Amino acid sequence: MAAPGPAPAALFVGHAYIDVTLLADEWPSGDEKRVARDYAVSFGGNAVTAAFACARLGLAPDLICPQAPDWLGHMFADMAASHGVRVHPRPVRRSSLSFIMPRDGKRAILRARDTDYLQSFPLLEVGGYRVLHLDGHQPDAALHYARACRAAGVLTSLDGGGLRSNTAELMRHIDVAVCAERLCEQMGLSAEALLDWLRDRGCRVGAVTQGERGMLWYDEAGAVSRLPALDIPASAVVDTSGAGDVFHGAYVWSYAARPRLPWREHFRFARAAAAYKIQHLGNEAGLPGQDDVAAVMARWPEKP
Repeated sequence: MAAPGPAPAALFVGHAYIDVTLLADEWPSGDEKRVARDYAVSFGGNAVTAAFACARLGLAPDLICPQAPDWLGHMFADMAASHGVRVHPRPVRRSSLSFIMPRDGKRAILRARDTDYLQSFPLLEVGGYRVLHLDGHQPDAALHYARACRAAGVLTSLDGGGLRSNTAELMRHIDVAVCAERLCEQMGLSAEALLDWLRDRGCRVGAVTQGERGMLWYDEAGAVSRLPALDIPASAVVDTSGAGDVFHGAYVWSYAARPRLPWREHFRFARAAAAYKIQHLGNEAGLPGQDDVAAVMARWPEKP
């Protein structure tokens, strides 16, 4: 665990990976060998990458995630320390590993993970946080901290990337839910119907991200609107993996640093951060600073 420092403004809870991203024109099959054009090795995981993005933007967070006593676990600890992310580890035997293969604006992912936790999740005081962000992994920890933070008046945020065993229960303790279209498909709902479902469960702000079509969402007043994607040319897109995670980390930073802004501004900032990510290979290279986000916002217009 990192040495104590200033109290973090945000707490993230999720599952940690080491990501190996390989850029290649063709992928081997059967008894073949190929040579990749480029590669990147970095931290991975939904809430974990969001935590690193928040740190890169200037607010070093707390992070609860699995950690193993193997060489990949030591690598992850070094990465977290270098970015100012304070890790509260939940012991597992082996680190989780993810191989990512981006191509033509999409990405294939092969993962191996250890969720056989050797201990319960760390118990932290939540009163000093401004934001809690979850991705649904570590279901017991996610539900505990969602309840505790809601009760303490801490904003609760969820990356609704997919349907999990506790999604319905967890959502009742979430203030801001940004979901993927995959969740709509798994629940058999349209994007509009999912927004209604989120609203019925007490989410103050709800959204469904839709890739090149932008994001359908409702604001604090319940008004539904569309936030268009930025008009990034296909030739500039290198690796879309992790873009959604950077989006979450960026709006967490924006809310924690500038709580009086409306959510449209938090999401506009996050949209530019995600647009920066897709132009870089791997999660670490794709973490934007504030100046990077400002440059993206100045350069790329919204799609018509």
